[in-house]
Amino acid sequence: MSVKERVIAIVAEQAVLEPSDVTMESTLEDLGIDSLGLVESIFAIEEEFDISIPFNANEPENSEFDISSVATIIAGIEKLVDNAPA
Repeated sequence: MSVKERVIAIVAEQAVLEPSDVTMESTLEDLGIDSLGLVESIFAIEEEFDISIPFNANEPENSEFDISSVATIIAGIEKLVDNAPA
């Protein structure tokens, strides 16, 4: 599975949706993911890819990691995976 497919699967699981219901333009709010679901999604993504996401759950708007849409989340994950030590 690609990074995109894996992230969409995690987001869909948190939103209790089918992966086909998650679009690149979807926001977490559109998908019904609340702040707790967001944190759980971040943890699941970190575990899946063995990375650390620079996200501040207390101040998401001031975070280095853009969570404005599924597309920006995937782009951020791809960048972190590409830059992760081997």
